[in-house]
Amino acid sequence: MNKKTLTNKETVAIGLMMFALFLGAGNLIFPPALGQQAGTAVWTAIIGFLVTGVGLPILAIVAIAKSGGDLQKVSNKVSPAFGLFFPLVVYLAIGPLFGIPRTGSVAFEIGATPYTGEGAQTLLLFIFTLVFFGVSYWLSLNPSKLVSRLGKYLTPALVILLTVLALNGFLNPVGSIQEPSEGYTQFPFFKGFLEGYLTMDAIAALVFGIVVISRMKEHGVTEPKEVARKAVHVGLIAGSGLALVYFSLSYLGATSVSEIGMMDNGGLILTAVSRMLLGETGVVLLSFVIVIACLTTSVGLISAFGEYLKRVAPRVPYPVTTGIIALFSLLMANMGLTQLIAFSLPMLIMIYPIAIVLIVFVLIDRIFGQKAAVYKGAVIGAALISVPEGLITAGIFAEPLTSVLSILPFFEMGIGWVIPATAGAVIGWFFSAEK
Repeated sequence: MNKKTLTNKETVAIGLMMFALFLGAGNLIFPPALGQQAGTAVWTAIIGFLVTGVGLPILAIVAIAKSGGDLQKVSNKVSPAFGLFFPLVVYLAIGPLFGIPRTGSVAFEIGATPYTGEGAQTLLLFIFTLVFFGVSYWLSLNPSKLVSRLGKYLTPALVILLTVLALNGFLNPVGSIQEPSEGYTQFPFFKGFLEGYLTMDAIAALVFGIVVISRMKEHGVTEPKEVARKAVHVGLIAGSGLALVYFSLSYLGATSVSEIGMMDNGGLILTAVSRMLLGETGVVLLSFVIVIACLTTSVGLISAFGEYLKRVAPRVPYPVTTGIIALFSLLMANMGLTQLIAFSLPMLIMIYPIAIVLIVFVLIDRIFGQKAAVYKGAVIGAALISVPEGLITAGIFAEPLTSVLSILPFFEMGIGWVIPATAGAVIGWFFSAEK
C-alpha cells in the first residue's frame, strides 16, 4: 500500500501557513537595523542573519517532526528535569519576558510614534500599551475565530505592502550605502548570525512546530519519515519567503543612513523609510496593519503561555494566569523598544546555543544511538559558555569572564560554545559506551 503524502498544492498551503506563523511584525524591525549598522557589509551580515533567523527555524520544525513530539519530548532527551526546565525558559522568553512585550512596543513605535511627536512619550507609551494589553487579555480569554480571520487577511496585506515598499526601495534607493559601523567591520557574518537570535524564531519553532506537524497529520500524513521529509519542503517554502523579506528590509536600512541618519531601532527606520518612499498614506497603512498584526500575535502568545501554565499548574485558573502574563508584559513593554531589545539579548545569548545543540543532535541522533549522555554532555558544554557569554553581554563580571573565555576558539566571533559542546558530546558518548 502506498504511503500517504502531501500533494504539491497541500505542501504550498502548509508552507505559506508556516511563513505566516513566523512573519511576526516584530521580525520586521531587525533587518532594517542590521542594514543601517552593517553598511557595505550588509550582504555578508544578512547571510549570517538568515542562518539563525531562517535556517534554524526550519531545522527546528524538522527536528520536532523527526522526534514525533514537542519541545518537552525533545528536552527530555537530555533528562526529565531538563524536560521541565528548558520549555519553561523558552516559554518565558517568547512570552512575558520579551516576545509578548515586544508586540506592544513595536505596535507603539510604528503605530503611534509617527503621529505623537517627541513630547510625553513615556505617558503615551503607558496609555497605548495599557489599552493594547487590555484588549489582548480580553481576547485571550476566548481566542475566537476573529483573531485567526484577522491573521488570514493581515499576512497577505502585510506582504503586499512590504513588496511595494521593497520595489520602491530598489528602483529608487533612499540614499547611498555607508561604511559599516563598529561590530560589522571584522566578522560581519557572525555579527549577523548573533542578531538573528533576536527573531526568536528558532526557539519559537520548537514550541509551535507541532502546529505544522498537526496540519500534515490532518491531511493523512502520519508516517514519521514522510512527515520529516515534507517538513523540509514546507520549511523551504516558508524560508524562501522570509529570506526575501529580510534581504529587502536590510537593503532598505542600508540605503537609509545618508538620508535619515542612524536610528535607535528598526521600528523608527521602517517608519522613516516608508514615509520617504510611500508618503503619509503608506505610513498610515503600515501602522494599521502592523498594530493589528501585533495584537493578534500578542493574543496568540498570551493564550499559548496560559495553556502551558494550565498544564504545569492546573489549579491556577486560566483567567488568572493570562491576567498576570498580560500585566507583566505591560510593565516590560514600558521599558521602550530599544531598551527591551537590549534587555533580551543576554538571555537569548544564553538560550540559543542550547537550542541549537538540541536541534542539531535530534537531527543526527542515529549516529550516536540516541544516547542521553551525548545530549547531556553537549548541552552542558554549550551552557558552560553561553551562560557566561550572556552575562558578558549584560555587563555582569564582563572583564574577568572575557579574559577567561577569550582563550576559546571562535570566542571573538560569538560562537565560543561550539568546541565545548562538541567536546561534551564526545565525553558523553565515551562514558555511555563504557557502560
